[in-house]
Amino acid sequence: METVSYDALSTDRLQTIVACWRGSRIAVVGDFFLDRYLIIDPALTEPSLETGLDAYQVVEKRPQPGAAGTVTSNLIDLGIADVVPVGISGDDGEGYELRTAMDEQRLNMELFITVPELMTPTYTKPLVRQADGTLRELNRLDIRNREPISPGAAEMIIQRLQRVADECDGVIISDQEDAAEHGVITPRVVQALAEVAERFPERVFWVDSRGDISRFRNVIIKPNAYEACRAAGVAFDGEPSLEQAREAGERLLEQTYSRAVVVTLGRQGVLVIAPEIEATHVPAVRVEGEIDIVGAGDSFTAGMVSALCVSATLVEAAIVGNLVASITIQQIGTTGTATPEELLQRLEDVQAGHVPGAS
Repeated sequence: METVSYDALSTDRLQTIVACWRGSRIAVVGDFFLDRYLIIDPALTEPSLETGLDAYQVVEKRPQPGAAGTVTSNLIDLGIADVVPVGISGDDGEGYELRTAMDEQRLNMELFITVPELMTPTYTKPLVRQADGTLRELNRLDIRNREPISPGAAEMIIQRLQRVADECDGVIISDQEDAAEHGVITPRVVQALAEVAERFPERVFWVDSRGDISRFRNVIIKPNAYEACRAAGVAFDGEPSLEQAREAGERLLEQTYSRAVVVTLGRQGVLVIAPEIEATHVPAVRVEGEIDIVGAGDSFTAGMVSALCVSATLVEAAIVGNLVASITIQQIGTTGTATPEELLQRLEDVQAGHVPGAS
């Protein structure tokens, strides 16, 4: 197994990659949620006249696209010219908030679907603003669909998947539901994806799934170490080791006919496994201070796929993904994004030996 350093990607090469991806068209197909942040001022808490319980006072609302929407947000801020979301929302208040937030990002909403009978999946995230200005998250309130999407909605997703496979430089599948039938990426959609990916070998097809990653064929798959070991049948105790992750990735590569397997390893970085290269470990960027890892995998996905769409190598693209994630995890109380300028500065800092966030 080879381990690479960040000197493997020069700043000039990164500048070229970023300049090229500005003209890319990337579709994100999957489960779009509303992330509804509610900022609470504890100094304004008052008793409810009806119940006598504390009534928390919301002083700021921050709705933003979540789940697959976190990927589109990252792609937009990285400067991708045309980001095409393919998913569904309900015809409810949460759906209106989600679509409004997506419109504000100037996403290409032509292929996004509104389904009247659907409850728009929503993560409501109350955050208490503390005396020092930092935010502390309270228990989240989730709205989730507990029933399968309709066959008609699934068929519309398949038709749109076939269209973006023909028209886009890259297609990202964001499968956020543990139960295969409850989200957009149903078994029939998985089958259709394998078929279109086989027809378009020159396109980048990337899958991130909370369910069984071994269901997917003919694509690049991105499990974390736990998901990879479980799907490949590699036993582990506690946290999977680098060697166990490598074994799992190699098994998945063979079992799923994947173009590549990218195993994320948290603080250890990522492991890239593909038919044409030696298994390669790309360490994470070391950062200091408080971090918030919510959405880190999605920001990594956005960075790596953006680079792959303009012919970066798998290792170069993994370095880009790690750099993007290292920026977003330092944004507390939100699912962060990174800009091209921040990305270039982060590479320069890492190569100079500067630890971001260190005093």
